[in-house]
Amino acid sequence: MQTPFRARLIDALPFWLSLGMVPLAILAARLGGWWFALMPVYAWYLTTVLDGLLGLNEENADTETPETQLFWYRAITILWFPVQAAMIFGAIWYAAHGSLGNWEKVGLFFGIGVASGTIGIVYAHELLHQKNPVERWMGDLLLASTLYSHFRTEHLLVHHSWVATPRDAVSARYNEGFFRFFLRVLRDCPASAWQAESRRLERSGRSRFDRRNPFWRYGALQLGMLLLALLLGGWQGLWLFLWQALVAVWQLELTNYVEHYGLTRKHLGNGRYEHVLPRHSWNSSHTATNWLLINLQRHSDHHYKPDRRFPLLQTYGDDEAPQLPMGYPAMTFLAMVPPLWRRRMNPRVRAWRRQFYPDVQDWSAYNRGDLPMPRNAL
Repeated sequence: MQTPFRARLIDALPFWLSLGMVPLAILAARLGGWWFALMPVYAWYLTTVLDGLLGLNEENADTETPETQLFWYRAITILWFPVQAAMIFGAIWYAAHGSLGNWEKVGLFFGIGVASGTIGIVYAHELLHQKNPVERWMGDLLLASTLYSHFRTEHLLVHHSWVATPRDAVSARYNEGFFRFFLRVLRDCPASAWQAESRRLERSGRSRFDRRNPFWRYGALQLGMLLLALLLGGWQGLWLFLWQALVAVWQLELTNYVEHYGLTRKHLGNGRYEHVLPRHSWNSSHTATNWLLINLQRHSDHHYKPDRRFPLLQTYGDDEAPQLPMGYPAMTFLAMVPPLWRRRMNPRVRAWRRQFYPDVQDWSAYNRGDLPMPRNAL
């Protein structure tokens, strides 16, 4: 049941939890030692504890809420790029001119990578779905700061079209471990994104190298980030920037792995698949993690209604969408230990199959991922 939307700043403040990472980054830079560990503790463990205390939030905001009432919710996503840029590049300068030891610098930028992956790329994901040019630029800048700009194309042109089919590299297959998934995504997604943009341009009679290809912008923004890191911190600054980018991408792909693990759209024959439904993404209503991740865990609704802004995303009961037993931080920890992950999640996938597709008797082709590619996917 939908509830009236609350548009006041005080109502939006829980979604500003991300700002808690800023003083923790400052403490880690100034005090060194193991202070950097407070950043992953804040992002992963504190939210998991709060999830246990606060339980589930199953309220659904009115989807007809006008955009004028979303100001305080949208503001944090727009403000985050300058905040994140100050953390990354301020820390690069400080590492080059301060007294931190090498391992302390590695730890600091691990923590910053957790922030730019757990928060920055999640905010970029929200922004790149919008039509407002300022928001889309903020999304592009956030992705460039993690050297993952192609994610915009891959997500919009490939993932949303072909999720839960063999065409989508970031739909983790049943029984596929995270590490194999991670290497496959790093290998396949940049080329897939390039091909998607090339096909889009060629359909309009333009060359794949046309200036309208966003890969030119992606390259320029990423090169600018690398040069700034080099100017502020020398070669050490460049390596620290690359390290935080790797940590951020690892965080993103852990989340991608969890979101669709083992879920498949039914193959209808001749390369055709059923439409995307809430059942094709794992749903989670855990309160605190949804605050930090701006409702990303209401992923079933995001794929069902991709243009819906995060405050209005709906949650579903288990009669419409499969439910995660814990929030993303706890689930991504399990994903790093494949035997634990399979023990917890494989029975849930099998139960999902029995619930939603009792007529499918043979799942072997789905398990292998060797079903026909969707029509028009290549």
